[in-house]
Amino acid sequence: MEGLNLHGWLPIRVWQTSGLWRVDWCWFGDARLSQPFFGDAVEDALRLPFNQAFRRQTSLDVLGRWQQQSPGLAPSAFIFHASRCGSTLISQMLAQLPDHIVISEPPPLDTLLRSDLPAAERCAALQGLMSAYGQRRRGVEQRLVIKLDAWNIGELALLRECFPDTPWLFLYRDPLEIAVSHLRRPGMHMVPGMIGASVLDDGLPFSTQEDAIARRLGRLLHVGLEHCQAFAGMAVNYSELPEAMTGRLATFFGLDEEQCRQALAAAGRHAKQPTQAFASDSEDKRREASPLLRERVMQWAQGPYEALETLRVHSCGEGI
Repeated sequence: MEGLNLHGWLPIRVWQTSGLWRVDWCWFGDARLSQPFFGDAVEDALRLPFNQAFRRQTSLDVLGRWQQQSPGLAPSAFIFHASRCGSTLISQMLAQLPDHIVISEPPPLDTLLRSDLPAAERCAALQGLMSAYGQRRRGVEQRLVIKLDAWNIGELALLRECFPDTPWLFLYRDPLEIAVSHLRRPGMHMVPGMIGASVLDDGLPFSTQEDAIARRLGRLLHVGLEHCQAFAGMAVNYSELPEAMTGRLATFFGLDEEQCRQALAAAGRHAKQPTQAFASDSEDKRREASPLLRERVMQWAQGPYEALETLRVHSCGEGI
């Protein structure tokens, strides 16, 4: 324990080999994680000469040992989402705040959540992973926000067993607009079999790509709705962004007026391509939708979407 020193190092991969779980670490020093996705930050860090010359691997239990030796921030919020619906915008807005650590869709988290580790061991590893991400590498950090992969809504209950006090939200959007986005450029979770078994599977064959996307999107929205009802999640519609960051999202994330101003400074840029200006594409997507896609979305995804809207409006009160 005395010789363990992982200051400046973050876990970038967790995998199993010969029956043993291992962790890959990457040196970040005190660099801020401002990229849209954790994977982008990893790619940038791996270009550093130091990381090209040195590689650090440990056993899985080192996550817990490092947590005991150097406790990091506990997660202050989890962001779940239906994909292509503004979650990256929220995470990028929060990433502008110097006292926030924002980790967006880190692969090690998905690996652990969907692993076959015994429950107690998996929970200990998850807590150690969060502690590693929550290290105060610059000395000013006060909050840790984690954005999960879309399909991880299926592991929400498991995550809550490890972090029962962490608030969470579920972000969604008009399902036709999400579906068009995936038809243009399918996310890997919209391709049956690509991410392995997940909550998106319904066990039935797909007739067309439109059918596959609409059904898997319907599953996402349905499970998100069920969990919002069962575990007091905040339902947030894409249509509320970015203004909600000065309203109920400011309250949810605990932001003051100056932090809201800083966060909104990122709202005019494209979340996934920060060098480009943001422009709404909702109308373009709706015009682009084919009759078949409209039919399938109406059949599989419209119902849970409308139920989420009812839940959101009731929780927000009138005028939303």
